[in-house]
Amino acid sequence: MNDPSVLADDASVPPFVRIANVTMKFSGITALNALDWDARRGEVHCLIGENGCGKSTTIKILSGIHRPEPGAVIEIDGKRYDQLNPHLSKQIGIQVIYQDLSLFPNLSVAENISIEDALGGYAKIISRARMRERAKATMQRLGVSLPLEAKVGDLPIATRQLVAICRGMASEARLLFMDEPTASLTRAEVNSLLGVVRRLKADGIAVVFVSHKLDEVVEIADRVTVLRDGNKLGTYPAAGLNDKRLGELMTGMQIEHVVRARDCSSATPVLEVRGLGRDGEYRNVNFSVRKGEIVGLVGLLGAGRTELALSLFGMSPPDRGEVLLDGKPMRARTNRQAIDAGIAYVSEDRLSIGLNMRQSVQDNMVLAVLNRISYRGGWLPPKRRALVASKWRDRLRIKIPSLEAPVSQLSGGNAQRVVLTKWLATEPKLLILDSPTVGVDIGNKKGIYEIVHALADQGLAVLMISDEVPEVYFNCDRVLQMRGGELVGEFVPGRDSEAHIEESVYA
Repeated sequence: MNDPSVLADDASVPPFVRIANVTMKFSGITALNALDWDARRGEVHCLIGENGCGKSTTIKILSGIHRPEPGAVIEIDGKRYDQLNPHLSKQIGIQVIYQDLSLFPNLSVAENISIEDALGGYAKIISRARMRERAKATMQRLGVSLPLEAKVGDLPIATRQLVAICRGMASEARLLFMDEPTASLTRAEVNSLLGVVRRLKADGIAVVFVSHKLDEVVEIADRVTVLRDGNKLGTYPAAGLNDKRLGELMTGMQIEHVVRARDCSSATPVLEVRGLGRDGEYRNVNFSVRKGEIVGLVGLLGAGRTELALSLFGMSPPDRGEVLLDGKPMRARTNRQAIDAGIAYVSEDRLSIGLNMRQSVQDNMVLAVLNRISYRGGWLPPKRRALVASKWRDRLRIKIPSLEAPVSQLSGGNAQRVVLTKWLATEPKLLILDSPTVGVDIGNKKGIYEIVHALADQGLAVLMISDEVPEVYFNCDRVLQMRGGELVGEFVPGRDSEAHIEESVYA
């Protein structure tokens, strides 16, 4: 399947890590099939593919969590290993920054960066001064400045991302896996993070960058390995690729981006926001969303987008202004009141807010409508629950082994569809989507967009919040921009260019 004309094969640079014939099976299902792959010192090697292609399995094999099938070859810095375990992997210099960062929110920045000083199988005296000095030295090496005494749980996601990178470097990382590092960052924060990645590369670190954002892959990578269904499609020099070509390699199909903006000005307003404000978050916000219309809301971190959405959903009521739903005043002081009024909210953080990861798929699907489908006294017959879940599984084409399967086993795209199901089951008038495709691969993004378009065609009003201008440009009828808590611009895709909107947002 490899294309020899474009394979990156610079034998003059020895790989820091090389694996060959690596196969991994789970309950008889092949997650990786005879994978051959390597990463070199001082390079950024991007690992891409749709959810379930084998990216995470590859990371877990090299971090010592999974043991591959017999016959696998694992070489690190020229030395062959029969098997790895997490402790040995870290000793060798392999560090992983997972999407959830795995930091200690109740500890300080310095403590998180230097946590290895406190770990081990024997009692030791912990020197907080030494931990601070180690943290300072690591930050200096990376050219970043962080508040050493601040609790990590109080920091924004972009700062926590830097803390996680510093922790890896404090542990003498020589190969650093970064799993979806930009999934929750604004473009400005992404630019800052990519600058740090370039410093790691210049320092001789092998960086393996896993991302669904293909424009970032093209921007930062030296080489790109594409996985599909557990097989390596090929390893390619990034210089010859663009995001469109990568999308084709990942999915096996051409994905065209077409402006779909429609004039919905004659439709009836579903949501009207007049002079809405909440102290310290947003002020004097005025806009509307009409029946069947998809309105995008963009802006940098701190612009007030999510804060506004939470107010509309009753989580943090506004201090002033008016909200009308179907022409009638709506004063939701709780999310239950907002749901009953006809508003649904798909949160940006589906893992900790949108889903109960311990429960089954069908339990999550019916969570928001238990009061509607239960009998008096709260009894919910299993057949009724399964009937509702089956209906939405089929309608949204959710790929699951069973309705009883834990939702934690689903890919990002299918998990997001379960979140959508939970709220669509409430039969809302307005659907608020906050970063609906964060951590979702390109194929599943397309599927989610198609679902949203179909819902709008059926008359649902949609407010789509996003950090990505292309997402709203190709999927929305109008685009609103927030900055510093205020609405500062309105654009129409097609009439206004994508470049013009990006220039305004990132100015």
